[in-house]
Amino acid sequence: VELRESGGGSVQAGGSLRLSCTLSGHSYKDFTMAWFRQAPGKQREGVASIGLDGDTRYTNSVKGRFTISLDNAKDAEVTMYLQMNNLRPDDTAMYVCAQRPRGLVSLWQSDYDYWGQGTQVTVSS
Repeated sequence: VELRESGGGSVQAGGSLRLSCTLSGHSYKDFTMAWFRQAPGKQREGVASIGLDGDTRYTNSVKGRFTISLDNAKDAEVTMYLQMNNLRPDDTAMYVCAQRPRGLVSLWQSDYDYWGQGTQVTVSS
């Protein structure tokens, strides 16, 4: 299983970014994916999670601003997106995607088996 993120960058407060995470090499019929983030000096936190059935979960601080989605039209490759609007300086962090071969959405990092390397998001005021 391989997870590869892209789409990070630097924006001003109020701006938007879309992150992508490509999942390949898996053979699971059911799975959940999620975005986590870790800012310097802080613990990693779950941002958003999505299942194949379309169920989603968001941490409170991003509700109404971030949207998670999944494109699994290709069996061999799945892409998860995180559309981030109205970005704030406190959204600055390394964003990492994760996958678990089970169907329940979760924002607990201990629930996930596979992780990407991350993509940096920096929001300036």
